[in-house]
Amino acid sequence: MGPHTSADADLAILLGDRVVTDPSIAASYAADAYPQAAALDGTEFTVVRARTRQDVEATLRYAASHRIPLVPQGARTSTTGAACALPGAILLSTELMTSIEIDPVERIAVVGPGVINTDLKAAAAEHGLAYPPDPASASMCSIGGNIATNAGGLCCVKYGVTADYVRGLEVVLPGGEFMRTGRRTAKGVAGYDLTGLFVGSEGTLGVVTEAVLRLVPLGDPALTVLAVFPTLEGTLGGIAALRSTRHTPSLVELLDGPSIAAIQAYGDYGFPQDAGGVLLVQSDRPGHAAEDVQGYAALLTSAGATDVAVADDPTEADLLLEGRRALNPALKVRGPRFIEDVCVPVGRLGELVSAVHEIAARHGLEATCSGHAGDGNLHPCFFYDETDPASLAAAERAFDELVRASWELGGTLTGEHGVGQQKAPWLAEELGPAELARQRAVKALFDPLGIMNPGRVYN
Repeated sequence: MGPHTSADADLAILLGDRVVTDPSIAASYAADAYPQAAALDGTEFTVVRARTRQDVEATLRYAASHRIPLVPQGARTSTTGAACALPGAILLSTELMTSIEIDPVERIAVVGPGVINTDLKAAAAEHGLAYPPDPASASMCSIGGNIATNAGGLCCVKYGVTADYVRGLEVVLPGGEFMRTGRRTAKGVAGYDLTGLFVGSEGTLGVVTEAVLRLVPLGDPALTVLAVFPTLEGTLGGIAALRSTRHTPSLVELLDGPSIAAIQAYGDYGFPQDAGGVLLVQSDRPGHAAEDVQGYAALLTSAGATDVAVADDPTEADLLLEGRRALNPALKVRGPRFIEDVCVPVGRLGELVSAVHEIAARHGLEATCSGHAGDGNLHPCFFYDETDPASLAAAERAFDELVRASWELGGTLTGEHGVGQQKAPWLAEELGPAELARQRAVKALFDPLGIMNPGRVYN
């Protein structure tokens, strides 16, 4: 099948089979995991599947010379629309750039942006090392996308986020210029931290083609505690009780009652249907994981948990966590929803959860509230009837109110998913006009033509 647009034809001369010329295949790249993504067909944009840095350079040179918007894409697991197609744009996919090089002496990995998070973990483990960032979508999301959004995940409470592990980047800028940032050494303070600038930039400054990532010694296999509470208030009390422990858990995850019901409707993961909430807590402390989880179990029982299960081995620990990892697909099946990603101080987490359900009730909506209780980053969802304009409008108002409630609690509108197109309307209010102007000026320095992921983050 031949090219279906003039851009396809021109790019095919430069890049050959890197350009997708079949509209039905191109259509599969139209959207990421953003529930409100616009429906575009494969004839409305051009897809380039890069295999090398040179492919990326050629594509960005072409885009700049023809003033064509360019949308970088990884595994398309973003929930904010940061990687969705734009009419007339070039979609530059890095999913085929999957090289992995592990240096066990320096404890670094040098990887392509298309590497899947769990594949990097497995490669590091072969050398007795670990790459800690662990999004719930780890088996699907790519390192390039993790860098683009500064992804967090289930283990942030102990290990931090993607930015804590990125030492350096190889980046192609608009127009095709290639640059390196950062270092491979353990220390280095030469010049401004441009690596930190690109981490979390959501494809608005350039395209990452290689990353130097810090690895750490592989811990003991994590063991898990699952604690069931009769009420949501009791569950929040369990979170408070965990803060008294000397040894930080490697994971603290909250599931409220509606989240549990959605998971159990999706598949039987052993959760009780009538629970007010569930906490999943892990330890991977070398030599002490079993001791820690027994301590966590005692704390949670004292806090009012009615059923506490403690994993005796890593296999059982993974089984207890399977239900948490099934949450996102379960909510997708549940129906149309707005996905939030707010983060508040941990001490105000209970107020956030209460606000979610109060806002939903006020607007006649159903809601779930779950996420990373250890660091105050939750992912509330408001469900609506897509056939009913009034229901959609109510969900939009609820989303706005939750953002504002998070600000009132000292929080932020996004903890790890990024801004994308979903939250761009609120960014200016959170940053303020002076800060927004400074950030726009930084973007213009790297992207003077404004072709990199336009309409995302800064609308």
